[in-house]
Amino acid sequence: MLAGASADGNASIMNESFAYLHFAGGYLPSDSKDWRTIVPALLVAVCLVGFVGNLCVIGLLLHGAWKGKPSLIHSLILNLSLADLSLLLFAAPVRAAAYSRGIWDLGWFVCKSSDWFIHTCMAAKSLTMVAVAKVCFMYASNPAKQVSIHSCTIWSVLVAIWAVASLLPLPECFFSTTRLHGGVEMCLVDVPAVAEDFMSMFGKLYPLLVFCLPLLFASFYFWRAYGQSQKRGTKTQHLRNQMRSKQLTVMLLSMAVTSAVLWLPEWIAWLWTWHLQAGGPAPPQGFIALSQVLMFSISSANPLIFLVMSGEFKEGVKGLWKWMITKKQPAGSESQQPPAGNSQVPPDSAPSPESTTSIPEKAKAGSSSSRREKADKAEIPVLPDVEQFWHERDTVPYVQNSDPIPWEHEEQEAGDCDK
Repeated sequence: MLAGASADGNASIMNESFAYLHFAGGYLPSDSKDWRTIVPALLVAVCLVGFVGNLCVIGLLLHGAWKGKPSLIHSLILNLSLADLSLLLFAAPVRAAAYSRGIWDLGWFVCKSSDWFIHTCMAAKSLTMVAVAKVCFMYASNPAKQVSIHSCTIWSVLVAIWAVASLLPLPECFFSTTRLHGGVEMCLVDVPAVAEDFMSMFGKLYPLLVFCLPLLFASFYFWRAYGQSQKRGTKTQHLRNQMRSKQLTVMLLSMAVTSAVLWLPEWIAWLWTWHLQAGGPAPPQGFIALSQVLMFSISSANPLIFLVMSGEFKEGVKGLWKWMITKKQPAGSESQQPPAGNSQVPPDSAPSPESTTSIPEKAKAGSSSSRREKADKAEIPVLPDVEQFWHERDTVPYVQNSDPIPWEHEEQEAGDCDK
């Protein structure tokens, strides 16, 4: 009992001494085994759900682009899904490993690049959301207009988004490093005295540039797009296009609101940590850990919103499923059918390649034409009396007995006889 009490006392003293340190890389020293188990388990569940959902969205978008239907908004949604997939594959497992251990043993490079990579992906998603809102407003302003955008423009937009997103969190990468504190190796943000003012300004400007301003611009464009989609069109085609633009606006707006709500606790913990005053209360470790889990859960919520609220994605899933089924059925049917024409061709007289290619084509053309004729006959019903009438006309040879002007022919015949 005394040993346990002393261990608890040492752990509490260690936690108090670590309370004012600025940890990086998701490392939080905790003496609670529950937090070390719950947080990694939640991150693993988020990774599994988000991985499957983002793979479905990426597959559907690439399938649509392969069919020749690329668009700017689909490219931006694909960019969001790729950023989510990158977070779930490379960042979330590192955070789960960091939370489950008492010391930092993932190396100097992971400590230096972990927060930078996460904030790069999140900043890219935030800037992409602004571009999505802008394109959504353009579509809602004139739904009937087909906007054709060159692929170079799409690539330029995506490269610019990732370039800006990778530059914004660079100060974190510069000052994150591993340090020994109290005999324990940790991943910390070690800011020298020369750069304290700069990093203090960075701690205030970074949330403004990455979260507040993009959310403000996206909300503005979504509000205008929703207002445009509320107007009723006079033509049926315009009405359908406006209904589609309204559904698209509601789906993207729901995604933006969900992302903002789930990302807000992380920014509260960020501001709390970066502006912690001496003697002030430190953010609870549980709050920091749960804010990280909520931030990663955005990557699982986005594909679920796409697949549930988008009729186009639902049709894409059904079409992809039908395509997979129909691709398997002809292979099975062709393997069961015997090869045609082998019994009629003598073994000595082998046909030429041209004849072998032309005969099946003619057979296919004849079978397709007969199928079309049968389908047309099946679709157009024929009455019994009409069918009997046309049957008699086809079987009995046609004789011109009913002359429409018989008197003129009789007069001509009489005149010929008199001559």
